[in-house]
Amino acid sequence: MVEPPCDSGTQGIQGIFARPYIDLEPYLDLAPLGEIHEEICLGLTQVPIDYTGGSHRTMGIMPPSRLGEALGDYGEVIRGLKDEEFATFQRLSDDPSAIDRSTRDALEFGEERDIPLSRRQMLWLKFRHGVYFPWKVYVELIPNRLWSDKSRSEGKDFTRLARSFFPKTIDYVKRLPFSSIGRCNIMGLEANDHGTVHRDGDGVAGEGQSVEREPDHFITLCPAGNKRLFLWDERARRRTPVAGRAYWFNDHDYHGVEADPFFRYSVRIDGTFTPELIEALRRDHGRAPGAAARAADAGAPRDAGEAAA
Repeated sequence: MVEPPCDSGTQGIQGIFARPYIDLEPYLDLAPLGEIHEEICLGLTQVPIDYTGGSHRTMGIMPPSRLGEALGDYGEVIRGLKDEEFATFQRLSDDPSAIDRSTRDALEFGEERDIPLSRRQMLWLKFRHGVYFPWKVYVELIPNRLWSDKSRSEGKDFTRLARSFFPKTIDYVKRLPFSSIGRCNIMGLEANDHGTVHRDGDGVAGEGQSVEREPDHFITLCPAGNKRLFLWDERARRRTPVAGRAYWFNDHDYHGVEADPFFRYSVRIDGTFTPELIEALRRDHGRAPGAAARAADAGAPRDAGEAAA
């Protein structure tokens, strides 16, 4: 389904079924997206809003050529806090007792880390230390603690707030071609913000490790159709725009979001696809291995400022 992964410094687009991404519009009923868009825009005014992103450089999931786009990275900032600043950071935690200042060098904060950031900590890191959080609208409809568990549905459900303010969205998500759902969230970018280029899965085998060849199953919905996601080929220094209101891509590939002068959002649903959907995609999109790179080359004009030197 995917090409063998490459070293992070030269990684091309691995893709799915030898294509850069799969447009899912022909396989889904998108008629309800208009009503869902109205519900989400209203619902976002009623629920607590979190941030996400902000430490992609520290996490080591950015391509070398675009590291500067992360701007202020909270992993770097937290490591560099003076003692009195770290004391302030601790006081802003939802659970200050969980932070032992005497062992601060061994502590890890934020996404996929032992100690999550509180809303107050994120705002302070932004206001005082210039941390850039790309996704300043983040609402978990089905919460998920660890990335490795995002496809598992056991013990998970839609939150009470989600059921109260996003009932049409939930009803639609439940009718999507998943045999199980382990994660569902709304992710939005404020006007003029860009989504830093990163990959969600490692995609590169380390010593004694095996590489996961099967792309993770998920659907991204863009009800307004105005979020400009792109895949990034680090080897060729080239981007491939992802079009459509519903799509699936290999999130071990580098990807980012273009800046625009207005708010944009998407809904991501992670889980396990039904066998019927996989069979339909395999039937319609399966072709000779090695075509992903050729498809990306054919479908993505080279940016003059981003061509390989």
